[in-house]
Amino acid sequence: MTTAEERLIADRAGTLELLASLRRDWDGVVEASAQSNADDEHDPEGATIAFERARIEASLNRAQARLEEIDGALRRLAGGAYGTCERCGGPIAAERLAVRPTARTCVACA
Repeated sequence: MTTAEERLIADRAGTLELLASLRRDWDGVVEASAQSNADDEHDPEGATIAFERARIEASLNRAQARLEEIDGALRRLAGGAYGTCERCGGPIAAERLAVRPTARTCVACA
């Protein structure tokens, strides 16, 4: 069984990999659109460049928010506040932390 810190570090590494992949996708879409004179708004062949940019941007935002949650959990762990509800000050159940290791509140306060 892994510790909370090990899980968070592994989640952080995976999230950083995802962010790097999404940034490469973003760069590819931007580069492709810069080299094309296609009217992507009226392209009947599939998703528009604008749609792809919006999809990648939304994924980037979610991954960045996830990274911030993980970093916050690691700071709480280092500071001794991990597993303590930020609202009521009570303990966050081990089961909740197992499912959601970045949880900042207990089930009752969530």
